[in-house]
Amino acid sequence: MRCEVVAVGTELLLGQIVDTNSSWIGGQLALAGIDCHRHTAVGDNRERMLVAFREALERSDAVIVTGGLGPTQDDITREVVAEVMGVGLERDPGIVAEIERRFSGRGRQMPANNLRQADVPVGATAIPEMPGTAPGLVCPIGDPVGGRVLYAVPGVPWEMQAMLEGTVLPDLRRRADSEAVIRSRVLRTWGRSESGLAEVLADEIDRLDAEGGPTLAFLASGMEGLKVRITAKGADEDEVAAVLADEEERVREIVGPIVFGVDDQNMESVVLDELVAQGLTLATAESLTGGMIGTRLTDVPGASRAFRGAIVAYDGDVKRGLLGVPEGPVVSEAAVVAMAEGACRVLCADVSVAVTGVAGPDPQDGEKPGTVWMATSVDGVVEAAKVEFPFDRSLTRQFTVITVLDALRRRLLSRRGA
Repeated sequence: MRCEVVAVGTELLLGQIVDTNSSWIGGQLALAGIDCHRHTAVGDNRERMLVAFREALERSDAVIVTGGLGPTQDDITREVVAEVMGVGLERDPGIVAEIERRFSGRGRQMPANNLRQADVPVGATAIPEMPGTAPGLVCPIGDPVGGRVLYAVPGVPWEMQAMLEGTVLPDLRRRADSEAVIRSRVLRTWGRSESGLAEVLADEIDRLDAEGGPTLAFLASGMEGLKVRITAKGADEDEVAAVLADEEERVREIVGPIVFGVDDQNMESVVLDELVAQGLTLATAESLTGGMIGTRLTDVPGASRAFRGAIVAYDGDVKRGLLGVPEGPVVSEAAVVAMAEGACRVLCADVSVAVTGVAGPDPQDGEKPGTVWMATSVDGVVEAAKVEFPFDRSLTRQFTVITVLDALRRRLLSRRGA
């Protein structure tokens, strides 16, 4: 079965609201084993909505429309769906009574314009789940049994989700008459560009295209790393899990240690887990990142198992007085090494990371913006490296955080021989 999602709302096109509904629906369709071929956004305009709905129905067996079911004048999804079906609207007294009940339960009188929400295209049925005042609709297009179907659900996320889970997804599975399962696994990487990673995996992608099976896709996500998404389809959960595991092993063999996590793992959670596994504690000494490393670490539940604390030494005198940084440039190898050693000493930690640099926009100590010195201290041995990021102030700070944590991750893995 082919399915599409059409999100209605001019506010989506203006960037006033981010369309999280379509991504959530796409994920749920995948979990249900239903292929979603396209996401579309269209404004609150009758002609453009007609075109979007009709084109989607020409391409797909089922279309899920979100938004435009409210009580105001620009909520015209009901009217447009009726026109697509070639029918009129009829007011459902049961829905009227339910909307009135909801208002009276809050001690409020129902405005007259809410009655529009009880108008249902002839031949359509209301979705039983109704968390708000907007009913959802199941609208057969053509043959009520074997034809296409359009589902209209509210744009309010929690209302939409209740209707998808309660009615739309079960109905789609019934219509598809298939128990196929689609699952994805995301490998998180750090250390290669998207184009570089694609080049390394080119032969594997060609093999998959030729032989069929799982697919690979790349998702760039800034300081969360570059993601490689493996997607597989199978008859049941066990079959799909085996395919995903096999392909994950192949990808790891090809790209090596740049893979740092899977699915919801992030760099800081992986580092903390490794520290706990090795019985080590961590301290940070930060200059240009201003506490961002410590913040990301403490965002992880249970960070106190390994994280001792952070020293934000932004001023040069603080670096020297607290961490023992020698006289001279504070954006230097000597400075960052002393910071890493000082963090372990002052906070009584086994390992540490330290960063100092020039976030910009102005140069410092003869170094241009984007210049960063970072260091890791493991077993009393400090390793330092200089990086020159071609970014603005914000991205330089963000990339510094994940890069120095990745450097620590690699040293920890080497420490236990992994």
